[in-house]
Amino acid sequence: MKGYMYILECYDGTYYTGSTKNIELRLEQHQRGEGANHTKKRLPVELVYFEEFQRIDEAFYREKQVQGWSRKKKEALINGDFETL
Repeated sequence: MKGYMYILECYDGTYYTGSTKNIELRLEQHQRGEGANHTKKRLPVELVYFEEFQRIDEAFYREKQVQGWSRKKKEALINGDFETL
């Protein structure tokens, strides 16, 4: 089953990185305040980046990798600035 790693920009400008099997449903859940505690307190959120994977475990692995990145590195990924990465 496919998986997605995604980055949301929250109302306060912070980023949230997650993974899911259904990106549309997960985004709706975040918008309704049913997502993570981080996003619940910072609504609304906007999907600013995602990657699709063949399996959810690959998306989860990528999520954990990107979560460890600095804000600057995440913004380079979001903006497609691969030289900065």
